[in-house]
Amino acid sequence: MESTPILTGCACCGVSRRNFLASGCAACAGALGLMTASRPVFAASAGNKPRIRILYSLHAETQPGPDWPNVGFAFGPVMEQINTVLANSCPEFEFVPSMATGPEEAAAIIKEDAPESILGYIVYQLNCWNRVVQTVAETGKPTLYVDFQFGGSGGFLVYTADFLRKQTPNVGFAASSRMDDVIAAVKCFKTVLDGGAPAAFVAATAQARRGCTPPPGDLGCLPDPLKTLSTTECIERMKTSKILVVRDQESKALDPYMGIPMVQVAFSELNALWESADKDEARAVADRWEKRASSITDVTRETLETSAAMYLANKALLAKYDANAITINCLGGFYGNHIHAYPCLGFHELNNEGLVGACEADVRSTATMTTFTALTQGRPGYISDPVVDTAKRQIIYAHCVASNRAFGPAGIENPFSILTHSEDRQGAAVRSLLPSGYMTTSLEVSPERKEILFHQAKAVANDPDDRACRTKLCAEPIGDIEKLFTQWDQWGWHRVTFYGDLKEPVFALADALGYTVVEEA
Repeated sequence: MESTPILTGCACCGVSRRNFLASGCAACAGALGLMTASRPVFAASAGNKPRIRILYSLHAETQPGPDWPNVGFAFGPVMEQINTVLANSCPEFEFVPSMATGPEEAAAIIKEDAPESILGYIVYQLNCWNRVVQTVAETGKPTLYVDFQFGGSGGFLVYTADFLRKQTPNVGFAASSRMDDVIAAVKCFKTVLDGGAPAAFVAATAQARRGCTPPPGDLGCLPDPLKTLSTTECIERMKTSKILVVRDQESKALDPYMGIPMVQVAFSELNALWESADKDEARAVADRWEKRASSITDVTRETLETSAAMYLANKALLAKYDANAITINCLGGFYGNHIHAYPCLGFHELNNEGLVGACEADVRSTATMTTFTALTQGRPGYISDPVVDTAKRQIIYAHCVASNRAFGPAGIENPFSILTHSEDRQGAAVRSLLPSGYMTTSLEVSPERKEILFHQAKAVANDPDDRACRTKLCAEPIGDIEKLFTQWDQWGWHRVTFYGDLKEPVFALADALGYTVVEEA
């Protein structure tokens, strides 16, 4: 477990999760105590102070299963720290903390509050998809929506974009790893005390967020000579590509996607190839991974060999169908006992070879990878679950599969480590320390809407935080980071990132296909 601060800018201390869990923090302890998901936990009476209800949106106080941040994650210390920092930093308010797993529990908590007794609400998204904030927003009360980064970020981005699209008048938001920025947003509740409408509160939070976001850094990038195919050549390459989709127990032909032929393959067919994979060849692949990896943590040799056998099965399946791309419902297959090894390391290897291994049976992202790997003559796409952090003016692309040859099969290699798949701490996955200083282009294609989603960012760092997915490429967006909050409800959470300045060829390809480019930053 990395010693990475859960929250920074604490009014009383800087504390890492490891240190907090080991010994607690004398200045931050005891504000909340034990919490249960079934009932609100009330703070001590604070006289006539305006009351703000905090709702923590999560599955349980201890993470019961695979999801961001990870199985077994202890949320109790996180909530205690937040409660204490807010009480110390905003003594003019009384904070009343509660937990809710979904809309029913949120509604029950709200029902216990007399409307005149609550100034407003803070909703902390601790897990991704618990729908609590929507119920709170329906009260009409001023609501501050906060992301617990690498925990609730997927739901936070999707739900925030929906609020922005609908111009919800009472919901402001904070997306920062720095607690001081959250405090600045909380202090905006004063606008309501001064007679302001909820819309004035939302405007104040937006102003506070922009004020806390640093100005753009040096966006100059390192040289990266990139030769792309012509638009005509790329479209022809798409037609001669083929995507295999492994997502259930049925095999059948599928309609082409963005002009790319597709075939659905049953789990049983893939698993049979895994079982029959040559064991000597699997051991040789595992040997190669052991030699190339900078480190291997919590992954046994047996797991490496079963992962290598899955890689060989993927290769055999691609050869059988004359395909160059494969995407697998990996978690559904593994938890359903349909496959017996994660494909993460195998996808890492395929992407290094100029082929496409894509996560989660996400056809749109797989087609995006296939298209632009062709356009760039072999550069791998990196499918990710992004996080936006205004404190650093960054977007962080996070996933457990990543190439370590960002410039293509013949390009330089960057270091990588082998760890467990993050959310469930099983199998084998990759932390790739991707190169900094280069321009990246992130994309999604939608033939249904005839659109290509597009933004660019300069790669600046790799985040080692133990929470959420293993590879975390940090980048500074080119353009308006505020605009970057607006498209997630329409496009979902995934983005596919390529190294290189692809703006000109992307627009050219869109013109040739009759598509529109949607610039999200």
